[in-house]
Amino acid sequence: MTKPLAGMTVVSIEQALAAPLCTCRLADAGARVIKVERPEGDFARGYDSAVHGVASYVVWTNRGKESLVLDLKDSADLELLHRILATADVFVQNLAPGAAERLGLASTGLRETYPRLVTCDITGYGEGPYRDMKAYDFLVQCESGLVSVSGAPDAPGRIGVSICDIGAGMNAAQGVVTALLHRERTGEATGVTVSLFDTAVDWMSVPLVHLEYGGKAPEPVGMNHPSMAPYGSYPAGDGKDLVIAIQNDREWTRLCTTVLGRPELAEDPRFATNNARVRNRPAMDEILVEAFSRFDLEQLEEALGETAIAFGAVNSVQQLSEHPQVRRWPMTVNGEAIQFVAPPLKTPFDDGFFREIPSIGQQTEAIREEFAS
Repeated sequence: MTKPLAGMTVVSIEQALAAPLCTCRLADAGARVIKVERPEGDFARGYDSAVHGVASYVVWTNRGKESLVLDLKDSADLELLHRILATADVFVQNLAPGAAERLGLASTGLRETYPRLVTCDITGYGEGPYRDMKAYDFLVQCESGLVSVSGAPDAPGRIGVSICDIGAGMNAAQGVVTALLHRERTGEATGVTVSLFDTAVDWMSVPLVHLEYGGKAPEPVGMNHPSMAPYGSYPAGDGKDLVIAIQNDREWTRLCTTVLGRPELAEDPRFATNNARVRNRPAMDEILVEAFSRFDLEQLEEALGETAIAFGAVNSVQQLSEHPQVRRWPMTVNGEAIQFVAPPLKTPFDDGFFREIPSIGQQTEAIREEFAS
């Protein structure tokens, strides 16, 4: 089956995570992605060597691309890039603030020169007073307040994956596809801009409105949900933890009546509504811990399942590795076969396997020949 972006060319001056993840999704959808790297390569190539000598981030986000090494301060290499852009559909960049402009690669100018070129700029903070600040994922987690609602009480915590980079990359991919659809319908190529900070602030919408309109911002509550209860982690009698999630008062009534064996709690004014349960969380938690101590983990899961109460395990990375629900596709890395996590989006045009990751400059000679003046 023909993929939806087949025949389209994406040129990306990219490093680390946000832009590579964006263009990885475009490559998965069939686009040809030419990854422009400096001679020493995308600096993410040096983050680790976890997968048969290749960095984990590179394995995740660079499958199926072509690597072109260019020195963009060299006029001949810059001319080559422009020859490629003249035929391309999309240009993506996440260079340091101002670098694209200094190279003559500002998006507005490129679209004037190449009217069918969709451009995508991924930055740390976008325009505004923080425009020129360096922005790495953890810095943005802190600056946006994400860490203030994460972690445990009195111990805010970093989210354990590069979530701002990941979110910005996904927003960028959505923006590029939207711009391509707009071009298809109108003939007009537009620019897309995405920042890590805007992405994180969007995710902070609920805490913000709680503060600005409700008068109080949520605080970090560890393994609990700040505005729903019970919605968190509880130990079974054998010491193993389980997460339960009560979404409404009907579910609370079922939990009280069946699993807890205390139907009177459903009418107790301390617990009858979600707001009341949140206010009286310590007293409610004491009751739940005592009740759950009568079950081992397997028995508790069975009881919750029979009652149609949502629950989940508190898994380690090792347990995730062995999880029966994890989907994987085969990939070859440095000549070795591995099984890598499959893309989250399932489509009729899936390959069922990953194309290989290019080494630094692997396609440079072929691309130079293809776009020779």
